[in-house]
Amino acid sequence: MTTALQQIVDGLSTGSVYAALALALVLVYRATGLVNFAQAQMGVVSAYVAWALSTAGVPIGAAVACALVASLAIGAAVERGLVRRFERGEPLVAIVATVAVLICLNGLVSLIWGADLKAFPDLFPSTTYTTGGVHITAAEIGNVAVLLLVVAVLWVLFQHTRLGLALRAVADNPESGALSGLPVGPLLMAGWALAALVGGLAGCLIAPKVSLQPDMMDGILVYALAAAVLGGLDSPLGAVVAAWIIGVVENLAGTYIGFIGNDLKIAVPLVLMAVVLLVRPQGLFGRREVQRV
Repeated sequence: MTTALQQIVDGLSTGSVYAALALALVLVYRATGLVNFAQAQMGVVSAYVAWALSTAGVPIGAAVACALVASLAIGAAVERGLVRRFERGEPLVAIVATVAVLICLNGLVSLIWGADLKAFPDLFPSTTYTTGGVHITAAEIGNVAVLLLVVAVLWVLFQHTRLGLALRAVADNPESGALSGLPVGPLLMAGWALAALVGGLAGCLIAPKVSLQPDMMDGILVYALAAAVLGGLDSPLGAVVAAWIIGVVENLAGTYIGFIGNDLKIAVPLVLMAVVLLVRPQGLFGRREVQRV
């Protein structure tokens, strides 16, 4: 029982990192109807910016804050400079464009900072708490707390502010939003900037757990995509719950199912996603699209 509880605790912590990136993917999808495959790499850029500032002597908290501001600018620039040109065209073309952004950012990171492994400073104290034989680190508590804070802020933004209501209106129907006098272009840019900020936070959370390198978020992107699809691409809450489910289930499967172990853990979210989509194509919390004919 203690081993199972330990895996659940660790899974919730890891799932919180998946959830942060999944939230960014959902925010972009709700704003534009696109899946941004460059979201993880944009988070990598943010992590490198934070690392560079920290190396220069800036406290890690302030460095992360500056990196998140840079994330806002990167997200806005990508939407304004590239994605906007394809928003009215075929969705597949825009998706390919995000893949191109991923490749370009990967090369840019390698060019500026190199491809060698770097140690990212810890964001939380290295304290470990033990309760009933279960070990919980301050980093695990911090990851969950940060995610819950992000979810709360997004809920308040979208439910109780004019900006959030405008973003929801433009996401649901850009044409009607434009006819209502809403500035559709700036709102779409704000949606991408907000998603980039959340993705940058995910990059800074995962960087202390792995060595900082240009490809460090590639595996996380698989889990985040699975969480976003599993929970429903239009549901932020669904993305968070699905990410937690994936984190817990993959840990339990890796521990108790012998042939999976650590090598096949990445297959767990893909299998979960396939099973759920066979029953609910819109995801666990997604809305079923109804078309009038």
